[in-house]
Amino acid sequence: MKYVLVTGGVVSGLGKGVTASSIGVVLKACGLRVTSIKIDPYLNTDAGTMSPFEHGEVFVLDDGGEVDLDLGNYERFLDVTLTRENNITTGKIYQSVLEKERRGDYLGKTVQVVPHITDAIKNWIEAVAVIPVDGKVGPADVCVIELGGTVGDIESMPFIEALRQLSFSVGQDNFCLVHVSLIPVLGVVGEQKTKPTQHSVRELRALGLTAHLLACRSAQPLLESTKEKLSQFCHVPAGNILSIHDVPNIWHVPLLLRKQNAHHSILKQLNLLDLATPPALQDWTRMAETFDNLTESVRIALVGKYIGLSDSYLSVVKALLHACIACSLKPSIDWIAASDLEDGSAELTPEAHAAAWQTLKSAACVLVPGGFGDRGVTGMILAAKYARENNVPFLGICLGMQISVIEFARSVLGLERANSTEFDAQTPNPVVIFMPEGSRTHMGSTMRLGSRRTLFQTPDCITSKLYHNSEYVDERHRHRYEVNPEVIEILEEGGLKFVGKDESKKRMEILELPSHSFYVGVQFHPEFKSRPGRPSALFLGLILAATGQLEAYLDRRQNGS
Repeated sequence: MKYVLVTGGVVSGLGKGVTASSIGVVLKACGLRVTSIKIDPYLNTDAGTMSPFEHGEVFVLDDGGEVDLDLGNYERFLDVTLTRENNITTGKIYQSVLEKERRGDYLGKTVQVVPHITDAIKNWIEAVAVIPVDGKVGPADVCVIELGGTVGDIESMPFIEALRQLSFSVGQDNFCLVHVSLIPVLGVVGEQKTKPTQHSVRELRALGLTAHLLACRSAQPLLESTKEKLSQFCHVPAGNILSIHDVPNIWHVPLLLRKQNAHHSILKQLNLLDLATPPALQDWTRMAETFDNLTESVRIALVGKYIGLSDSYLSVVKALLHACIACSLKPSIDWIAASDLEDGSAELTPEAHAAAWQTLKSAACVLVPGGFGDRGVTGMILAAKYARENNVPFLGICLGMQISVIEFARSVLGLERANSTEFDAQTPNPVVIFMPEGSRTHMGSTMRLGSRRTLFQTPDCITSKLYHNSEYVDERHRHRYEVNPEVIEILEEGGLKFVGKDESKKRMEILELPSHSFYVGVQFHPEFKSRPGRPSALFLGLILAATGQLEAYLDRRQNGS
């Protein structure tokens, strides 16, 4: 197995995940099979209990793993299906070592960070690296490992030491280190400063790791003089110093790497030049340039709880992008904080309230994504009501679907106190309830998680047609609450149709409003399986409906064209 390690220096948030994904894309384009691992040095076992405001979205895998959003980047860029084991955390490592200690596996030895924790990290990496993730048999050729955080952080020290040992044990022909660093420009001087990167590389070398390539983040392309200075003081050949400057969209990053022959440097270090072919990135180039040249846009109102950080809905944003590009459109996302739509906001922050409603009414479609807790729920209900009453295309995901059920029960069925037991445990009309198998005492990994099958109840529904008339669809889930099976009959009598159910037929998965142009709610998260060039069916349906193209598209699909 060949390893490419991507580390970061100077500051966090430089785009190590995109850089690691892009390296994978270029290597895959050279005819190699690629897998990836993300190391997160935090003590949490997984990302499942972390706030979206603090850490961005929780990405869900087929096997139910709740992982860092960078694994979403890997899946989208490399078109692979990863497992929960591809995300290593300090919490997982310590948990596995302590379980062994309790079983007596260490035979009375004193359990220490070195060698027991470091050995556990190495063993985990080597075991996961050989798991095929591309649907083929046998291990990949290259494993791209991203180490989260910044070199020098206390919490990442055991991982740095384990990776140092790994680089030594596998040999220099099997290990390549790409260090991502920042080249700042001071406003007054206007000079590209190399000192922060010099110090970062020195720190890395002091810990026993040597960078083979430098990926330098900057606003503008690196000057030759900057490259020469970095080469001299960081002991990296000038040809291995990559300029990863700001680009119109992140799909340009693999093209940047290819243009600077990054693949050649990596393949040479890994002794893979004879095995690899020239990188075939024609489709990738076409995709990046197509996006750059789009002029028409569509306005999408995204009504959510975590609007303060766009990474909270990263997969939703990417799924909208994939769907819009398939329709030759640029997405124009209007972020609306759900609480700003509420009546209370009209008194406390009248300007924000008026702006939120103006934005909602100007949008071509409305999307209500997932979330937890009661903050902003009333605003989401108002958004769903507006979309339903004004025939505006609407997609509700997870919580968004539950919101549409609550709104319908209140406005159409006249059940004024209809609610979810998540928001009102004493509601006399619980239309959304806690799932029987859920845990009320433990939060982590206790939801209904991962890929589950949804069976279409009728082929004559929009969703089934968008999924190419399938009898079923497998999508990823992450929820604790579900539509109450006892109220399905009265909801359907009122006009709401549940066209997708789980295999037991007791759990509602997809709802539609037949009298509406496009009013769809899904319990699952279709955004997690959307890919560039292969958009999610439901996001595509939303954009087609927003632009008046849905009916013609479905007719073409039905006629086989």
